[in-house]
Amino acid sequence: MTKVALRPYALLPRQYDERKVLASTIDPWGRALWLICPDTRFPSRWAGRDVPAPTHLPFDALVVISDRGEVRELTLHEVAVDPDALDALPGGGFVLAGDGGPNARSGQIFGPDGRSRRRFPLGTHLLHLVADRRSGFWTGYGDEGIYSGDRVSAGGLVRWDDRGNAAWSPRPPKPYHHIAEVNTINVSDSAVHAMYWPHAPLAEMGRSGTLRIRALPVSDPFGLAIRGDRLLLLGGSERGASTAPRWNGLHHIRLTDDEAVVVGREDLVFPNGDPVRRYARPVCRGPNVFLRTLRTLRQWWVLTAP
Repeated sequence: MTKVALRPYALLPRQYDERKVLASTIDPWGRALWLICPDTRFPSRWAGRDVPAPTHLPFDALVVISDRGEVRELTLHEVAVDPDALDALPGGGFVLAGDGGPNARSGQIFGPDGRSRRRFPLGTHLLHLVADRRSGFWTGYGDEGIYSGDRVSAGGLVRWDDRGNAAWSPRPPKPYHHIAEVNTINVSDSAVHAMYWPHAPLAEMGRSGTLRIRALPVSDPFGLAIRGDRLLLLGGSERGASTAPRWNGLHHIRLTDDEAVVVGREDLVFPNGDPVRRYARPVCRGPNVFLRTLRTLRQWWVLTAP
């Protein structure tokens, strides 16, 4: 089987303490963001690294923004959640997501000046937080949140405006109407694509609110990239296969009006040839899948659909 290598994308400058990074992402403009807490404790250890948390709430957080090598900072004042996800919003603001029980105010919106604008319920067991350039952001949830009794998470997949108002949840037709867990979300300027369990369909949501569902021959992927009629799935397993999903398996799929066909298979490796065994949840935008390993929030890699 042929191999394809990740490419280095962004690196946290060494003047910042990686151990104090609470969350990181690649935003809609391709900028790398790191959220840093200056006063940090380490209540737990996971995947070979100490997991940081703020010593108290609220606190002032530092956002480090790397835009093609140019680095700047912005302070977010009075952060009132324990954040584990963030993204940049249209208009220059930010959204943070923290932990909390059902219906807790676990989301917080900040303006371009770094001042808090609003706290609001953002759902339980959030797996995906991906903003777009135009209107707001999307969230996807795991089964523990969908079945928790939380009114936000129950939708499985939710679109929000940039003020933190829930705007829309898809209502897929039968037999794809039940969303038990969202596997992956890809947000681009033209559409949003998502895959969820069970049945692992590809849901395509246009900017006008249109919804299209396709059955795919691959289930349970960890990430997806799309370019025209070509889909690249990271991880997952082909239907009917007896093997478990492979973290570093790539499936190339051609989409038509009425079918989806696997046209290629590859293995994902690092630039030095080592296999990509484990990674954090990818950030998927258009033809790109952005990855980081579980052990560090410093380095981002990119996989691009051909």
